[in-house]
Amino acid sequence: MATALLDRIRSIFEGDPGVRKVADDPVLSAELLMLFRMILADGSVSESEMEAFRGICSGSFGIPEDSIDAVIEYLNEYGYETNGSQAIAMFRDLDIERRRLLAQHMAEIAKADHHLADNEVKLLRRTLELLDISPVDVVKS
Repeated sequence: MATALLDRIRSIFEGDPGVRKVADDPVLSAELLMLFRMILADGSVSESEMEAFRGICSGSFGIPEDSIDAVIEYLNEYGYETNGSQAIAMFRDLDIERRRLLAQHMAEIAKADHHLADNEVKLLRRTLELLDISPVDVVKS
């Protein structure tokens, strides 16, 4: 109880911990922007895609569940400054496992609504090309 109160007070003075985590890590910011672009690729935002995004944020990146809405708001406010090519450029020099993880997360979001739209396939295909990843690597992992 006291810890939760201290965390809330700290959050007031220092900002949301999830947003701080994303803001302090340009690669994480770029990855979340790419995932968000995948959500928007088919022209609509489904609840299942948002659930997949939230699961990735909390499960893979340790972003607290109660911070995810603030992280999305942060991405909406500051993400317009980074286009998809710029975001992908941050991944080119990373190890293959980290690049594969981005591709797997994008595929997970694309499949979340049980319908792969042409624009989702195009975005994923182009991302795989830019990351120098084989589609087989994404499927088999």
